Amino acid sequence: GPDPGALSLEQLEKLRDYKIQTRIANEKYLRSHKEVELLLSGFYREMFLKRPENIREFAADYFTDPRLPNKIHTQLIKQKKEA
Repeated sequence: GPDPGALSLEQLEKLRDYKIQTRIANEKYLRSHKEVELLLSGFYREMFLKRPENIREFAADYFTDPRLPNKIHTQLIKQKKEA
């Protein structure tokens, strides 16, 4: 017989719509918060340059660096001037 845990066509359609709306909302959020991209790209750049053995410790140190907010703020200002 049919799988009792399977989604109906209507449920699948609702799930697909929800996923699309979530993706759109996430994209809008990221576009309005440029600092997220700067945080992540800076982290990746440092990680690939230093190639740390302990990635968790490196990430914890990177994201708790007290200078990080000023770095990001400076980069945001620089981006706005270049735009």
